Amino acid sequence: MTESTLWWIIAGFFVSLELLTGSFYLLMLALGAGAAAISASFGAPQSTQLVLAAVVGGGSVYLWHRRLLQRGMLGLEDYTTTGLGSLDVGEHVNVSQWRPDGTTQVHYRGSEWMARYHGAHVPSSGQHRIRAIESNYLVLERL
Repeated sequence: MTESTLWWIIAGFFVSLELLTGSFYLLMLALGAGAAAISASFGAPQSTQLVLAAVVGGGSVYLWHRRLLQRGMLGLEDYTTTGLGSLDVGEHVNVSQWRPDGTTQVHYRGSEWMARYHGAHVPSSGQHRIRAIESNYLVLERL
């Protein structure tokens, strides 16, 4: 098996992990593995392949994360709540405490849900309203 084939397998592994988790960062790492695969097919030494994979993959992750930080917080109209998830919008939940990163776990509909706060500052505990559903998180606002 050639080195380029191994790099393509690694890239495929990152893409399949991204499909399972939904993390766009894994696609950036797959880009790095793809760049290393292309360099391997041109006969680059293994050290060059590793450096290229690290620079392209790591640089892509850095640039994407930086772009997300510059974009700032999404407005409520930017959340995509479709299907049955829209039935939860407007319902109330009780938050016992918030983590410093603005997330918490709430008991809703008989199970534990991850939730994040929609706002600039972490609020106090108490009653909150579900404003949207983002991926696996309930987006909450203070009542």
